[in-house]
Amino acid sequence: MLPWLPPHIVAFPPASQALDDPDGLLAAGGALTPDWLLSAYRHGIFPWYGEGQPVLWWSPNPRMVLFPEEIRIRRSLAKRLRNGGFQVSFDHAFERVIAACAETRAEAEGTWIDDAMREAYVDLHHLGHAHSVEVWQGEVLVGGLYGLSIGRIFFGESMFSHVPDASKVALVHLARRLQRHGFTLIDCQMHTPHLASMGARDIARDTFLDYLENSLGLGSESLGNKASLENDLTALNPADPWSTEST
Repeated sequence: MLPWLPPHIVAFPPASQALDDPDGLLAAGGALTPDWLLSAYRHGIFPWYGEGQPVLWWSPNPRMVLFPEEIRIRRSLAKRLRNGGFQVSFDHAFERVIAACAETRAEAEGTWIDDAMREAYVDLHHLGHAHSVEVWQGEVLVGGLYGLSIGRIFFGESMFSHVPDASKVALVHLARRLQRHGFTLIDCQMHTPHLASMGARDIARDTFLDYLENSLGLGSESLGNKASLENDLTALNPADPWSTEST
């Protein structure tokens, strides 16, 4: 039976208890508040649900990740990076990026980025945990991505393109910046051919959880303790890659 999580106690079952079918489904319920979301990500769990469903929490096996130093830039993409007329910024238009991601998904296959999800990640952005990469042509936002930064791991959530390769340009600039700041990996969650073409690869969930433990240095003792969680996250901040620097 799928565990149901009450909203007033921030606690997840171990990721190892996730179902094999559907792959990675771990629990339902809880809430989309900062304490729930931050606790989830640092334990290898993320929310993903469809219209009319409760909040569902996942930890798939295998897990797709991208090591920043392994970003793959094919010749055509390298040409676009040089000559595509793109400008890239960080954290300049977070709400516009998440709105565009929601619209793109809705047009393609329906979206899990509903109003509650958008509000939750905007709250995390205001708290300094969620970040965006924006790709512009002139004053027009043509692509981007967003996710969470905890310790030295970036947890990617979604990306969009309004012109060819714009999301790839965003990912390349993200990987380059994270590499400069000593980040371990980018969590891509689930396998997609698009990400695989950029150098992302699947690793076992246990291996991914080992990366979390080694990179974040967090144990289970602070689960459910909001003050302890915030203290842990503050102590983990690396050199800030989300400054006003632009690439």
